[in-house]
Amino acid sequence: MSNQAPNQARVIPLRPKTVPAPAPAAPVPPARPAPREPLFRDLVGDVLRRERLAQERTLKDVADAARISMPYLSELERGRKEASSEVLAAAAGALGLGLGDLLSLAQSELTRHTRSSTRARTTTSAPYNGLCLAA
Repeated sequence: MSNQAPNQARVIPLRPKTVPAPAPAAPVPPARPAPREPLFRDLVGDVLRRERLAQERTLKDVADAARISMPYLSELERGRKEASSEVLAAAAGALGLGLGDLLSLAQSELTRHTRSSTRARTTTSAPYNGLCLAA
């Protein structure tokens, strides 16, 4: 004889019962993404545009002097194209700069950008203005 009632069906679950996950205690605010480093082409393009505008020259004037197309110079200034060293030297020369001057100005821009993003990330109470020696 069986222990079960004769009219009662035996049910076997196909999946085990799941236990609901506990709710988080407090919502975690999303982390701010780290500031992205500027691309070299963006830095060089900014310098080219700034120098051209400081001299009050048009894209066509500088492109003609550099012997490159005006749309290409525009794309360089907007950071859309990676230029060869020859093209950069030609564009810099058309603005009265040497290639070293252009790269030095781009390096200054990178340093300025890096300092501002580093300053935003660090939370020191006193500024660091000295030399640190370790023994």
